[in-house]
Amino acid sequence: MPTLLLVRHGRSTANTSGVLAGWTPGVALDDTGRAQADALGARLAALPLVTAVVSPLQRCRETADRLLASGEHRPVPVVDDRLGEAHYGSWTGAQISKLTKEPLWRTVQAHPSAAIFPGADPEGRPGEGLAAMQARSVAAVREHDARVAAEHGPDALWLAVSHGDVIKGILADALGLHLDQFQRITADPCSVSVVRYAPLRPFVLRMNDCGGDLGGLVPPKKRRRRAPGAAAVPAVDASDAVVGGGA
Repeated sequence: MPTLLLVRHGRSTANTSGVLAGWTPGVALDDTGRAQADALGARLAALPLVTAVVSPLQRCRETADRLLASGEHRPVPVVDDRLGEAHYGSWTGAQISKLTKEPLWRTVQAHPSAAIFPGADPEGRPGEGLAAMQARSVAAVREHDARVAAEHGPDALWLAVSHGDVIKGILADALGLHLDQFQRITADPCSVSVVRYAPLRPFVLRMNDCGGDLGGLVPPKKRRRRAPGAAAVPAVDASDAVVGGGA
């Protein structure tokens, strides 16, 4: 089963101005966001990433370019609209401090599976429900994961660069949580969360990692063939959790 590294984009100019950017064009990384992406790129440099999938929005594409600037044989990012930000409709471009006074804000906080954003954004895109956002993004990562497994094998590492609410929705699904619990999850700028999709269940290896050593994600070297007469080591099913936690 391949290993998926979910990365939120670095801090953007919208983050620092308190604006809900949504699909607003031209929202770039700020100086801190660029530094975050460069630092994470250095942490990722030793990982043999076989592919990278990225939201079409500028802040994610800038992050991906910086993450993949270091290391050898880095993949060219593939853009997938399904990893794009939630469509916030008429909320797009508004100050978050003002949105907190909207009646829908409480629904987004306490019952997000029922939240559907009103109206359309300045580009004419209609508002989207958070449940629809989760469904499209989970379908995307599972589809890409299956492709990676078929093309590169079960030990492959791959990268997806997306947005906070999208990543929280994917992680809630992987954890078996109802979407109404996804506000309990945090995805900070340039954080790494790690998921493996086994045949019977996903495994969440990391969440919101903002500085840990990622070297442990490098696939182990292939074992040599067992010598004749040597005792066989029982295999553990890829979907099984190791009793006691494993090593």
